[in-house]
Amino acid sequence: MNCRFCNNDLRHEFADLGFSPPSNAFLTKEQLNAPETFYPLKIMVCEKCFLVQIDEFAKHDEIFNSDYAYFSSFSVSWLAHAKAYTEMMTERFGLNEGSRVIEIASNDGYLLQYFKEKNIPVLGIEPTANTAAAAKEKGIESVIDFFGVKLARTLAEKGLKADLLLGNNVLAHVPDINDFVGGLPVLLKDNGVITFEFPHLLQLIDKNQFDTIYHEHFSYLSLIAVKQIFEKHSLQVFDVEEVPTHGGSLRIFAKHAGDASKEITAHVQQMLDKEKEFGLEDIAVYESFQHKAEKVKNDFTEFLIKAKKENKKVAAYGAAAKGNTLLNYAGTKKDLLSFVADASPHKQNKFLPGAHIPVLSEAEIKKSKPDYIVILPWNLKEEISDQLAYIKEWQGSFAVAVPALKIFN
Repeated sequence: MNCRFCNNDLRHEFADLGFSPPSNAFLTKEQLNAPETFYPLKIMVCEKCFLVQIDEFAKHDEIFNSDYAYFSSFSVSWLAHAKAYTEMMTERFGLNEGSRVIEIASNDGYLLQYFKEKNIPVLGIEPTANTAAAAKEKGIESVIDFFGVKLARTLAEKGLKADLLLGNNVLAHVPDINDFVGGLPVLLKDNGVITFEFPHLLQLIDKNQFDTIYHEHFSYLSLIAVKQIFEKHSLQVFDVEEVPTHGGSLRIFAKHAGDASKEITAHVQQMLDKEKEFGLEDIAVYESFQHKAEKVKNDFTEFLIKAKKENKKVAAYGAAAKGNTLLNYAGTKKDLLSFVADASPHKQNKFLPGAHIPVLSEAEIKKSKPDYIVILPWNLKEEISDQLAYIKEWQGSFAVAVPALKIFN
């Protein structure tokens, strides 16, 4: 395997989480007895550019298909994050009715709807037809395709260049990162701005967020790596912010390398220094990560077995991709975890990939009154524990497994 950015031979292992099916490949009842494809979850790190990555075992066009089950609009906190971003970007860069905002991986229009409310022209680019259809119902024009140089040229030739070109949690999802980033300057106006948000590799390592590793995430990103990738394609990162989403993310701001209208802020060098001080240029830091994941797996399994022996019922909330990584890595089945509740009707009455645990509506929690609710999307534990506070009526408790096992009321 060679590095997807610099083509260097990859020799250093970051994590091996065994084998798992694609994390959003939910199953119908009829599919439970059919063969299911499992792929390796083995992550490598490049000693040259420090890009952490998984090989494209599961093809991206098979993962992001018309059955894709993740709809962004079902998270209240994520919608609030999108709206706050819209306000900030509109004010900072003076966006108005004469501007154009283009979002790559626009999903169901969760973010562009807020620019549209301001009468700022928008365009979504989204490869999954079902989520794009939801965006179109909101009046958001969407191109159903994967982004790269070819699509960027097609849109640019139609005069659809962006004043603001953005992508939230998409940069990690592309197998050909050079083709993807290479398309950005093609679609960006001369004085335009690019912003991307992605889970920060530093936080993944520091907070043991191994469950954010799954086949949709082809790359695990630091500013050290992203800066190199962007510079190769004539783009320059001029600002960076830390944001709390997904357990700790970076939001980068980029421009054409020749755009002198935007100064490079001190934040860029400060973040690079922070990453270097943490050890993101030290291979030993990466190679020591495996045992942290193993401890979480073992502690979580012991908790489930202990609850089973005590005749306690354990369910979960949030059929999130990260939860599927944890459950498949731990080998958890419905004998130890009876069901998962989820707000999305696109996941309800289906079964988790690999684990085959049923996904039901929240009403099942009130009906069966489990003793423990494991919050699988731990990054939303405050939102979810507030939502499900009524489990205290029957002395129910919450649990999270990452970054370490914690039981709380």
